[in-house]
Amino acid sequence: MTSGTICFDLFEQCVKAVQGGELIKSAHKKDKEFHFQNWVEERLENISVHFEGSGRNTYPDFSLVEYAEGYEIKGLAWPGRERDYDSNSQVPTGHHNGRKIFYVFGRYPKDPDGLEYPVVDLVMCHGDFLNADHNYVHKNKSVKGFGTYGDIMIRDRKMYVAPTPFALTEGTTGLMTLILPANMDGDSRFQEVGSITRTEAENLVVGYTFDLRTNELKADLVPNPNAGKEHHFTAYRLLSQSNKPVTLACKG
Repeated sequence: MTSGTICFDLFEQCVKAVQGGELIKSAHKKDKEFHFQNWVEERLENISVHFEGSGRNTYPDFSLVEYAEGYEIKGLAWPGRERDYDSNSQVPTGHHNGRKIFYVFGRYPKDPDGLEYPVVDLVMCHGDFLNADHNYVHKNKSVKGFGTYGDIMIRDRKMYVAPTPFALTEGTTGLMTLILPANMDGDSRFQEVGSITRTEAENLVVGYTFDLRTNELKADLVPNPNAGKEHHFTAYRLLSQSNKPVTLACKG
């Protein structure tokens, strides 16, 4: 096991499971939330590490005990909505409550026959690949006094919509890929299949206003003091896997 992280080990277990025909198992046809999460949990159980599985609407889905890291699991139906996903309780991040956070995105058939079906492809990535800001703290707030009698409360319950690694990259479709910050040490079982650079935006959204009369939502922008800063990542696969290159997808 690589010192300080199990991400290489968990990724290896995921690859072995897919290659060995370990299927996702749904409890019923309407099980759209936990089937892939349960599949990843079985892979975690094959590693000599203790973890805590969290309940509904908590973050991340799995927090390790011996290691300061956690894993957030995202299952995506394919073909379907796969370029972005909803995050109802936490903006994507690479660090949370003192833990490194990794995301596991797995795609599965949209309309499978039966309750068992394969993982089509998979990307495990460090949360910084999705968003490198570690300072934002998610909170739901509310205001009172709305309505004719002034006794209705409006609750600001934020939902974040973030791009998936499948939308951000080229060369990951149909394969299994691990994406980590370039300053993380590699592992002798793995080969490098790509170097990816993400660049910080010119402006930052620091707030927003909503006009209840016009239903207009406006973002408050400020210049990003780190505009143009580059964040470097390395894409890996096991030595036994394809060496197909992984690159950053073109915008547009």
